[in-house]
Amino acid sequence: MLKKTVTIGLASGLEARPVAMLVQIASQYESMIYVETQNARVNAKSIMGMMTLGMGAGEAITVSADGADESVAMGEIEKYLRG
Repeated sequence: MLKKTVTIGLASGLEARPVAMLVQIASQYESMIYVETQNARVNAKSIMGMMTLGMGAGEAITVSADGADESVAMGEIEKYLRG
């Protein structure tokens, strides 16, 4: 299992369109992928769950990935979130 804190570098933060793209990226991988804030932990493959976070640019989230392709998944998600 990999776990990493990432600062959101996307100018618009995690609004509708960036969340949809993040869910698409996460869904390409077999691993279980979660995004955590101080108040919630949601499945990164769930658009409804991700929309509840409402995180803005510059905020930090924790991403965790667990599975056969966790390393590749974590790298791609981190790259996307950093902008």
